[in-house]
This record gives sequence, structure tokens and C-alpha cells, in this order.
Amino acid sequence: MFTRIRTTLSALAKNWAMTQKAFPALPLEILGCFLAGALVLGLPIWLWLGPITGIIVAIPAGLLAATFWFSRRAMKAAYTQIEGEPGAAGAVIQSLRGGWVVTAGVAVSKNQDLITRVVGKPGVILIGEGSPARVEHLLANERKKTARWLPETPIYDMQVGMHPGQIPLRKLQRELNKLPRNLRGGAITEVRRKLDALGGAAGALPIPKGPLPTSARASRRQR
Repeated sequence: MFTRIRTTLSALAKNWAMTQKAFPALPLEILGCFLAGALVLGLPIWLWLGPITGIIVAIPAGLLAATFWFSRRAMKAAYTQIEGEPGAAGAVIQSLRGGWVVTAGVAVSKNQDLITRVVGKPGVILIGEGSPARVEHLLANERKKTARWLPETPIYDMQVGMHPGQIPLRKLQRELNKLPRNLRGGAITEVRRKLDALGGAAGALPIPKGPLPTSARASRRQR
């Protein structure tokens, strides 16, 4: 039990340090959220049912508001930390729930433009990172190669990055969730089996290490 507590506190301290580095005013933001949450819920209860009940309600309300804000800031800081690194999209998707199977580096250019292949319920998603013009060429080639092996499987492609027309890393999850659910468990397994024969340059550019954005449920568990 004490080991788990130490591990949780250590992880929280690391997340706090990372987040405060990106947002120096984080302590003031957290304090403001705590006071706002406490006043919004605690003050009416104080006036209606008395000070003791108001305080009992205000403290957890303030903690909830502060925790929510810290979670949002921590996720944004984590995205900022890895944004622009080759393989960042694959790192983010691996941290998501939903059974996504990620293969980074299925196509890599000498300029470190990168294609990550993702298999999930929508089908096959090819995600390009790098210069838009070069990535577009890589995506077209990889899409043709994938379609030859999987002519009946839906194939989607998108570009992730900071260039105009690309999807910001922090919005990648939302874009994936917009895709239709075309495959079920057995079909996903069959698609994965066929794609194993394609190989790729996996390992040439590893997925970035370090703090990664997590799902809301994982964030709550950590807190």
C-alpha cells in the first residue's frame, strides 16, 4: 500500500514539474480554480444550510475544480513536449484506449518524414508527419501499397503537425474518434495478420519517450 502511495506521489510530482515548466503560473491557476469551485458551490450552501455544511461542500468542490484544471494543463504540457518529434502521433495513439494497433515508421524519408500505420475499428489509418509536400507523396505510395493487400478494407490518411492544413497533435484523438467504425474484432485481427507481411521501416525512428497524454480515465486513476 505504501509503495503504491509513493509511486503515485512520485508520478504526481513529475507531472507537476513538467506542467509548471510549460506553465510557470500553474500554482496561481490551481489556487484560483480551487477558490472559484469552492465559492460557486460552497457559498450558496453556506447561506442556505449554514457555515459547517458550506465548508464541507466547498472543500471537495474546490479540489475537484483544481484537479480538473491541473489535468487539462498536464495533458497540454505533455503534447507540447513531444509535438514536432518524429513518431509523436504514434506515441499519442498508443496512450489512447480503444484497441489501436500502432506501427511506427512504415515509411521514412531521408528528411525524417514519417508514416505511422494504425489499425483499429475504422480500418487502416495512415498518419504522416513532416513536410506536407513530402508527406503527401509518402502517404500516396503507402496507401497504394496497403490497398493492394487489403482491397476491401477502408483506408484513411491524415497529416499531423504544425504546418498549415495539418492536424495539431492535441486534436488527433478527436479526429480519430470521428472516423466510422467499420471493422469488428475478428476483422481487425485479419487485417493485422495481412499487414504483418508488409513490414516497413519500424525501428528506424522510434516512438518518442517521456510523459504522454492519457485518457481521462487514466488521468483520474493517477490522481
